[in-house]
Amino acid sequence: MTDPYKNTLDIAHNHAAKYLQHIEKQDVFPSAFAVDALCVFDQPLADVGASDTDTLDMLHDIGSKATVASMGGRYFGFVVGGAVPAAVGANWIATAWDQSPSSDMNSPVGTKLEAIAGRWLLDLFSLPENCGVGMTTGATMANFTALAAARSRLLQKAGWDVEADGLYGAPEIKVIVSDEVHVTLLKALSMLGFGKKRVTRVATDENGAMRLADLPELDALTLVCTQAGNVNSGAIDPIGEIVKKAAKTKAWVHVDGAFGLWGKVSKTYKSLLEGVEQADSFATDGHKWLNTPYDCGIVMCRDAAALHSAMATTAPYFKTDGMNAPKDMVPEFSRRARGVEVWAALRSFGRQGLEAMIDRCCAHAKTFETGLKDIGFEVMNEVVLNQVVATIGTPEQLSEIRQHVERSGICWFGPTVWKGKNAIRISVSSWRTSHDDVVQSLAAIKAAKMAVIGA
Repeated sequence: MTDPYKNTLDIAHNHAAKYLQHIEKQDVFPSAFAVDALCVFDQPLADVGASDTDTLDMLHDIGSKATVASMGGRYFGFVVGGAVPAAVGANWIATAWDQSPSSDMNSPVGTKLEAIAGRWLLDLFSLPENCGVGMTTGATMANFTALAAARSRLLQKAGWDVEADGLYGAPEIKVIVSDEVHVTLLKALSMLGFGKKRVTRVATDENGAMRLADLPELDALTLVCTQAGNVNSGAIDPIGEIVKKAAKTKAWVHVDGAFGLWGKVSKTYKSLLEGVEQADSFATDGHKWLNTPYDCGIVMCRDAAALHSAMATTAPYFKTDGMNAPKDMVPEFSRRARGVEVWAALRSFGRQGLEAMIDRCCAHAKTFETGLKDIGFEVMNEVVLNQVVATIGTPEQLSEIRQHVERSGICWFGPTVWKGKNAIRISVSSWRTSHDDVVQSLAAIKAAKMAVIGA
């Protein structure tokens, strides 16, 4: 009997392998010509289907040229890590399995690997082994899930069942955030009914970390949203001290650690996160500093029962799995088995390999800091992890320099506004980034500066 998948998967493998083999030679941001060529896809749906070969060839021949080369070593935008080979391979296998790990009724292997990956993550972050863990699309949903657990537990202690009775008439929870709160955490708060504006903002220091002295009074109906890794500067809030204050009143402390939480893995940088493990809930991304494929977020909650209470679902066609079913720890019933990739990435790195990669990224950020200063840029942040914020010239000149570098195809970094000033932001998050990648990128930035401003 003819295998209906073999030829198609062989073609897909060849195209994918060719793409990855040439990723370092590809422009990091696609040319205008490559982007314009995407119009070829804009066709009406045909009455007769195309062959698999024609479909995949079209994807590769047209689509691959219009990708952003975030899988290479010179992409420094949006804290994106390039997926490690083992995680890419695991992604392919998991796709072939087509498992939805809602429970072990649906996927024994999916739930098992997710549980093991969760246990490894808790160990890496020095969290208790009985914490609740869930896999989400990204930190946005990981934050949402953790904050839902906080809402559930805080209101339950006040005598209110929010899952059953909703928010109408519920006691008000006071939400505290940093002035540098990430927009996606505000989005999560709004989806949970807290509102983006009904928050108390705490001023930050010159590097973007919450000022402990400005933290308002806390009580048993307070939710404090802290940040481990300011999206611009990489700064980390004084979470350990905040947790000590919160413990006195039973306030809930959440950590948005989309990328910065991974600093806990490094002996060099873990002191920056001292005490963070005492917080109540955590959100981070696998597709950032663990370098898994998109999409992969992770929620961890010290009170596993609170996470389960906020997310649990029952139906007559599912057996009762206690707190072990992934469907009862995150919003989605149906989702892909992203825990397989987390398991593969962690097993591939090992503890030492993961630490070395994180240290390497931070060292590259320091090299960028020195190199940008030598070129004439003002580095605006204290480079504590993998983030560098810099500026030069007028806003118009800075924009032109960034566009000049983008057109060169050598590297890519994004624009930002930091402390009221236009700036560029460089995020070093990929296992593939080498010292030579940094040198090439600095040379491209220098050439752009010379072209726009001069010596």
